[in-house]
Amino acid sequence: MCPDKPGHICFLYDIYTMEYIQLGKSDMRISRIAFGCMSLGDDYAGSENILHRAVDLGINFFDTADLYAKGLNESMVGKALKPYRQNIYIASKVGNQWRADGSGWDWNPRKDYILEQVEGSLKRLQVDHLDLYQLHGGTIDDPIDETIEAFELLKQQGKIRNYGISSIRPNVISEYIKRSNIVSVMMQYSLLDRRPEETCLQLLQENNIGVLARGAVAQGLLINKPPKAYLNYSPQEVEKAAAAIQKISNSKRNAAQTTLRYVLQHPAISAAVAGIRTIQQLEEAVGAVQTPALNEKEMAALKAAVVVNKYEQHR
Repeated sequence: MCPDKPGHICFLYDIYTMEYIQLGKSDMRISRIAFGCMSLGDDYAGSENILHRAVDLGINFFDTADLYAKGLNESMVGKALKPYRQNIYIASKVGNQWRADGSGWDWNPRKDYILEQVEGSLKRLQVDHLDLYQLHGGTIDDPIDETIEAFELLKQQGKIRNYGISSIRPNVISEYIKRSNIVSVMMQYSLLDRRPEETCLQLLQENNIGVLARGAVAQGLLINKPPKAYLNYSPQEVEKAAAAIQKISNSKRNAAQTTLRYVLQHPAISAAVAGIRTIQQLEEAVGAVQTPALNEKEMAALKAAVVVNKYEQHR
Protein backbone atom coordinates (compact mmCIF):
# COMPACT_ATOMS: atom_id res chain seq x y z
CA MET A 1 0.00 0.00 0.00
CA CYS A 2 1.08 3.61 -0.50
CA PRO A 3 1.74 4.89 3.04
CA ASP A 4 0.62 8.43 2.22
CA LYS A 5 -2.41 7.45 0.12
CA PRO A 6 -4.81 5.06 1.87
CA GLY A 7 -6.69 2.79 -0.52
CA HIS A 8 -4.07 3.10 -3.25
CA ILE A 9 -1.60 0.41 -4.26
CA CYS A 10 1.76 1.39 -5.74
CA PHE A 11 4.16 -0.58 -7.93
CA LEU A 12 7.55 0.48 -9.25
CA TYR A 13 8.09 0.23 -13.01
CA ASP A 14 11.48 1.40 -14.26
CA ILE A 15 11.89 4.78 -12.56
CA TYR A 16 8.14 5.33 -12.39
CA THR A 17 5.67 4.52 -9.66
CA MET A 18 2.12 3.77 -10.73
CA GLU A 19 -0.85 3.95 -8.39
CA TYR A 20 -3.95 1.76 -8.63
CA ILE A 21 -7.43 2.28 -7.27
CA GLN A 22 -10.67 0.32 -7.35
CA LEU A 23 -13.05 1.50 -10.06
CA GLY A 24 -16.37 2.15 -8.36
CA LYS A 25 -18.25 -0.98 -7.32
CA SER A 26 -16.30 -3.17 -9.73
CA ASP A 27 -13.52 -5.56 -8.75
CA MET A 28 -11.09 -3.83 -11.10
CA ARG A 29 -8.07 -2.05 -9.66
CA ILE A 30 -7.08 0.29 -12.44
CA SER A 31 -4.05 2.50 -12.97
CA ARG A 32 -4.70 6.14 -12.11
CA ILE A 33 -3.36 7.05 -15.53
CA ALA A 34 -5.46 5.28 -18.13
CA PHE A 35 -4.58 5.10 -21.82
CA GLY A 36 -7.01 6.83 -24.19
CA CYS A 37 -6.43 4.94 -27.41
CA MET A 38 -8.36 7.35 -29.66
CA SER A 39 -5.24 9.49 -30.02
CA LEU A 40 -3.16 6.71 -31.57
CA GLY A 41 -2.34 7.15 -35.23
CA ASP A 42 -2.66 4.60 -38.01
CA ASP A 43 0.99 3.52 -37.84
CA TYR A 44 0.67 0.08 -36.25
CA ALA A 45 4.35 -0.41 -35.41
CA GLY A 46 4.59 2.94 -33.69
CA SER A 47 1.33 2.46 -31.80
CA GLU A 48 2.32 -1.04 -30.72
CA ASN A 49 5.57 0.32 -29.31
CA ILE A 50 3.70 2.98 -27.30
CA LEU A 51 1.11 0.50 -26.01
CA HIS A 52 3.77 -2.00 -24.95
CA ARG A 53 5.71 0.73 -23.21
CA ALA A 54 2.52 1.78 -21.42
CA VAL A 55 2.14 -1.72 -19.99
CA ASP A 56 5.80 -1.69 -18.96
CA LEU A 57 5.17 1.57 -17.09
CA GLY A 58 2.23 0.12 -15.17
CA ILE A 59 -0.80 1.30 -17.13
CA ASN A 60 -3.38 -1.49 -17.02
CA PHE A 61 -6.52 0.25 -18.34
CA PHE A 62 -6.97 0.91 -22.04
CA ASP A 63 -10.01 2.68 -23.47
CA THR A 64 -11.16 2.53 -27.10
CA ALA A 65 -14.48 2.56 -29.00
CA ASP A 66 -16.02 0.99 -32.06
CA LEU A 67 -16.39 4.52 -33.46
CA TYR A 68 -12.67 5.25 -33.60
CA ALA A 69 -11.32 4.82 -37.13
CA LYS A 70 -14.44 2.78 -37.93
CA GLY A 71 -13.24 -0.10 -35.79
CA LEU A 72 -9.61 -0.06 -36.88
CA ASN A 73 -8.56 1.40 -33.53
CA GLU A 74 -10.05 -1.59 -31.72
CA SER A 75 -8.29 -3.96 -34.14
CA MET A 76 -4.92 -2.30 -33.61
CA VAL A 77 -5.30 -2.16 -29.83
CA GLY A 78 -6.46 -5.78 -29.66
CA LYS A 79 -3.55 -7.06 -31.70
CA ALA A 80 -0.95 -5.03 -29.81
CA LEU A 81 -2.23 -5.90 -26.35
CA LYS A 82 -3.06 -9.56 -26.93
CA PRO A 83 0.15 -10.80 -25.23
CA TYR A 84 -0.76 -8.83 -22.09
CA ARG A 85 -4.46 -9.70 -21.91
CA GLN A 86 -4.34 -11.42 -18.53
CA ASN A 87 -2.77 -8.40 -16.85
CA ILE A 88 -4.81 -5.53 -18.28
CA TYR A 89 -8.35 -4.18 -18.56
CA ILE A 90 -9.84 -3.33 -21.92
CA ALA A 91 -12.76 -0.92 -22.23
CA SER A 92 -14.75 -0.03 -25.31
CA LYS A 93 -17.84 1.99 -26.18
CA VAL A 94 -20.99 1.62 -28.27
CA GLY A 95 -23.89 3.75 -29.48
CA ASN A 96 -22.63 5.64 -32.51
CA GLN A 97 -23.72 3.91 -35.70
CA TRP A 98 -21.79 4.62 -38.88
CA ARG A 99 -23.97 5.40 -41.89
CA ALA A 100 -23.78 2.99 -44.81
CA ASP A 101 -22.08 5.60 -47.00
CA GLY A 102 -19.50 6.39 -44.30
CA SER A 103 -20.43 10.08 -44.26
CA GLY A 104 -20.92 10.18 -40.50
CA TRP A 105 -22.72 8.47 -37.69
CA ASP A 106 -26.07 8.54 -35.94
CA TRP A 107 -26.97 7.93 -32.31
CA ASN A 108 -28.34 4.45 -31.60
CA PRO A 109 -28.77 3.29 -27.98
CA ARG A 110 -31.24 0.52 -28.85
CA LYS A 111 -30.92 -2.89 -27.21
CA ASP A 112 -30.70 -4.87 -30.44
CA TYR A 113 -27.97 -2.59 -31.78
CA ILE A 114 -25.83 -2.89 -28.64
CA LEU A 115 -26.20 -6.69 -28.58
CA GLU A 116 -25.17 -6.83 -32.22
CA GLN A 117 -22.23 -4.45 -32.00
CA VAL A 118 -20.52 -6.08 -29.04
CA GLU A 119 -19.73 -9.07 -31.25
CA GLY A 120 -17.70 -6.90 -33.60
CA SER A 121 -15.81 -5.28 -30.77
CA LEU A 122 -14.95 -8.63 -29.19
CA LYS A 123 -13.69 -9.93 -32.53
CA ARG A 124 -11.62 -6.87 -33.35
CA LEU A 125 -10.12 -6.71 -29.85
CA GLN A 126 -9.44 -10.48 -29.91
CA VAL A 127 -11.01 -11.02 -26.49
CA ASP A 128 -13.82 -13.20 -25.16
CA HIS A 129 -15.13 -10.41 -22.91
CA LEU A 130 -14.79 -6.69 -22.31
CA ASP A 131 -13.84 -5.55 -18.83
CA LEU A 132 -15.89 -2.38 -19.25
CA TYR A 133 -18.48 -1.62 -21.95
CA GLN A 134 -19.68 1.98 -22.06
CA LEU A 135 -22.57 3.76 -23.72
CA HIS A 136 -20.80 6.31 -25.90
CA GLY A 137 -23.01 9.28 -25.08
CA GLY A 138 -26.66 9.47 -24.13
CA THR A 139 -29.68 11.77 -23.99
CA ILE A 140 -32.60 12.00 -21.61
CA ASP A 141 -34.88 10.97 -24.51
CA ASP A 142 -33.14 7.61 -24.98
CA PRO A 143 -34.92 4.34 -24.17
CA ILE A 144 -32.77 4.12 -21.05
CA ASP A 145 -34.35 1.00 -19.57
CA GLU A 146 -33.88 -0.80 -22.89
CA THR A 147 -30.24 0.23 -23.02
CA ILE A 148 -29.70 -1.03 -19.47
CA GLU A 149 -31.37 -4.35 -20.38
CA ALA A 150 -28.79 -4.81 -23.13
CA PHE A 151 -25.84 -4.28 -20.79
CA GLU A 152 -27.32 -6.50 -18.08
CA LEU A 153 -27.89 -9.27 -20.62
CA LEU A 154 -24.31 -9.01 -21.84
CA LYS A 155 -23.13 -9.35 -18.24
CA GLN A 156 -25.24 -12.49 -17.80
CA GLN A 157 -23.78 -13.90 -21.01
CA GLY A 158 -20.24 -13.22 -19.81
CA LYS A 159 -19.44 -10.96 -22.75
CA ILE A 160 -18.79 -7.97 -20.49
CA ARG A 161 -17.72 -7.77 -16.86
CA ASN A 162 -18.99 -4.28 -16.11
CA TYR A 163 -20.73 -1.42 -17.83
CA GLY A 164 -20.80 2.35 -17.62
CA ILE A 165 -21.59 5.44 -19.61
CA SER A 166 -19.58 8.20 -21.24
CA SER A 167 -21.54 11.38 -20.59
CA ILE A 168 -21.27 14.91 -19.26
CA ARG A 169 -25.03 15.45 -18.89
CA PRO A 170 -26.29 15.66 -15.30
CA ASN A 171 -29.83 14.54 -16.14
CA VAL A 172 -28.60 11.46 -18.02
CA ILE A 173 -26.09 10.56 -15.30
CA SER A 174 -28.77 10.87 -12.62
CA GLU A 175 -31.08 8.47 -14.44
CA TYR A 176 -28.39 5.82 -14.80
CA ILE A 177 -27.51 6.15 -11.13
CA LYS A 178 -31.16 5.54 -10.24
CA ARG A 179 -31.92 2.75 -12.69
CA SER A 180 -28.73 0.82 -13.44
CA ASN A 181 -25.65 -0.91 -12.07
CA ILE A 182 -23.08 1.28 -13.79
CA VAL A 183 -19.64 1.16 -12.21
CA SER A 184 -18.24 4.23 -13.96
CA VAL A 185 -18.90 7.43 -15.84
CA MET A 186 -16.39 8.87 -18.28
CA MET A 187 -16.59 12.64 -18.54
CA GLN A 188 -14.59 15.63 -19.64
CA TYR A 189 -12.96 17.45 -16.73
CA SER A 190 -10.20 20.03 -16.55
CA LEU A 191 -9.42 23.52 -15.30
CA LEU A 192 -11.27 24.76 -18.38
CA ASP A 193 -14.22 22.46 -17.85
CA ARG A 194 -15.22 22.42 -14.21
CA ARG A 195 -18.90 21.75 -14.91
CA PRO A 196 -18.72 18.28 -13.28
CA GLU A 197 -17.78 19.91 -9.97
CA GLU A 198 -21.23 21.47 -9.62
CA THR A 199 -23.22 18.28 -8.96
CA CYS A 200 -21.97 15.25 -10.86
CA LEU A 201 -18.72 14.49 -9.08
CA GLN A 202 -20.22 14.58 -5.61
CA LEU A 203 -23.24 12.54 -6.71
CA LEU A 204 -21.08 9.86 -8.29
CA GLN A 205 -18.76 9.72 -5.30
CA GLU A 206 -21.72 9.30 -2.93
CA ASN A 207 -22.95 6.37 -5.02
CA ASN A 208 -19.52 4.72 -5.30
CA ILE A 209 -19.38 5.12 -9.07
CA GLY A 210 -15.93 5.66 -10.51
CA VAL A 211 -15.14 8.69 -12.66
CA LEU A 212 -12.86 8.38 -15.66
CA ALA A 213 -11.78 11.92 -16.49
CA ARG A 214 -10.80 12.78 -20.04
CA GLY A 215 -9.55 16.02 -21.53
CA ALA A 216 -7.29 17.17 -18.69
CA VAL A 217 -5.15 19.28 -21.05
CA ALA A 218 -8.23 20.77 -22.80
CA GLN A 219 -7.10 19.90 -26.33
CA GLY A 220 -3.60 21.10 -25.43
CA LEU A 221 -4.82 24.64 -24.71
CA LEU A 222 -3.64 24.43 -21.10
CA ILE A 223 -0.11 23.42 -22.00
CA ASN A 224 1.20 24.35 -25.45
CA LYS A 225 -1.48 25.22 -28.02
CA PRO A 226 -2.20 28.85 -29.04
CA PRO A 227 -5.24 30.18 -27.17
CA LYS A 228 -8.64 29.99 -28.84
CA ALA A 229 -12.26 30.00 -27.71
CA TYR A 230 -13.11 26.88 -25.70
CA LEU A 231 -16.58 26.05 -24.41
CA ASN A 232 -17.85 29.34 -22.95
CA TYR A 233 -14.35 30.79 -22.48
CA SER A 234 -12.82 33.47 -24.72
CA PRO A 235 -9.25 33.12 -26.05
CA GLN A 236 -8.17 35.65 -23.40
CA GLU A 237 -9.68 33.55 -20.61
CA VAL A 238 -8.08 30.40 -22.01
CA GLU A 239 -4.73 32.18 -22.10
CA LYS A 240 -5.15 33.23 -18.47
CA ALA A 241 -5.87 29.63 -17.41
CA ALA A 242 -2.82 28.35 -19.29
CA ALA A 243 -0.68 31.04 -17.66
CA ALA A 244 -1.87 29.92 -14.24
CA ILE A 245 -0.84 26.35 -15.05
CA GLN A 246 2.58 27.50 -16.22
CA LYS A 247 3.10 29.67 -13.15
CA ILE A 248 2.89 26.77 -10.70
CA SER A 249 4.71 24.26 -12.92
CA ASN A 250 8.40 23.64 -12.41
CA SER A 251 11.24 21.21 -13.00
CA LYS A 252 9.55 18.61 -10.78
CA ARG A 253 6.10 18.93 -12.35
CA ASN A 254 5.68 20.26 -15.88
CA ALA A 255 2.52 21.86 -17.28
CA ALA A 256 0.99 18.62 -18.57
CA GLN A 257 1.59 16.96 -15.21
CA THR A 258 0.07 19.93 -13.40
CA THR A 259 -3.14 19.58 -15.43
CA LEU A 260 -3.28 15.88 -14.58
CA ARG A 261 -2.61 16.59 -10.92
CA TYR A 262 -5.50 19.05 -10.85
CA VAL A 263 -7.82 16.34 -12.12
CA LEU A 264 -6.49 13.46 -10.04
CA GLN A 265 -6.63 15.36 -6.77
CA HIS A 266 -10.40 15.56 -6.83
CA PRO A 267 -11.57 12.73 -4.54
CA ALA A 268 -14.25 11.55 -6.99
CA ILE A 269 -11.80 10.88 -9.83
CA SER A 270 -10.66 7.30 -10.25
CA ALA A 271 -8.34 7.82 -13.21
CA ALA A 272 -7.30 10.37 -15.78
CA VAL A 273 -7.72 9.02 -19.30
CA ALA A 274 -4.82 10.53 -21.19
CA GLY A 275 -4.84 10.77 -24.97
CA ILE A 276 -1.34 9.61 -25.85
CA ARG A 277 0.42 9.84 -29.22
CA THR A 278 4.13 9.67 -28.32
CA ILE A 279 6.47 7.99 -25.86
CA GLN A 280 7.25 11.41 -24.38
CA GLN A 281 3.58 12.10 -23.69
CA LEU A 282 3.25 8.64 -22.18
CA GLU A 283 6.17 9.07 -19.82
CA GLU A 284 5.03 12.55 -18.81
CA ALA A 285 1.56 11.24 -18.00
CA VAL A 286 2.80 8.26 -16.02
CA GLY A 287 5.27 10.47 -14.21
CA ALA A 288 2.45 12.74 -13.04
CA VAL A 289 1.43 10.35 -10.28
CA GLN A 290 4.72 10.80 -8.49
CA THR A 291 5.11 14.55 -8.94
CA PRO A 292 4.49 16.87 -5.97
CA ALA A 293 0.80 17.23 -5.20
CA LEU A 294 -0.79 20.64 -5.68
CA ASN A 295 -0.96 22.40 -2.34
CA GLU A 296 -3.91 24.49 -1.16
CA LYS A 297 -2.35 27.74 -2.38
CA GLU A 298 -1.68 26.30 -5.84
CA MET A 299 -5.17 24.84 -6.13
CA ALA A 300 -6.67 28.16 -5.10
CA ALA A 301 -4.57 30.01 -7.68
CA LEU A 302 -5.75 27.71 -10.46
CA LYS A 303 -9.40 27.95 -9.48
CA ALA A 304 -9.16 31.74 -9.30
CA ALA A 305 -7.66 31.99 -12.78
CA VAL A 306 -11.01 31.60 -14.57
CA VAL A 307 -14.63 31.89 -13.58
CA VAL A 308 -16.02 28.39 -13.01
CA ASN A 309 -18.37 27.27 -15.78
CA LYS A 310 -21.69 25.53 -15.14
CA TYR A 311 -24.18 23.46 -17.08
CA GLU A 312 -26.82 25.53 -18.83
CA GLN A 313 -28.58 22.51 -20.36
CA HIS A 314 -29.21 18.85 -19.57
CA ARG A 315 -30.10 19.55 -15.97
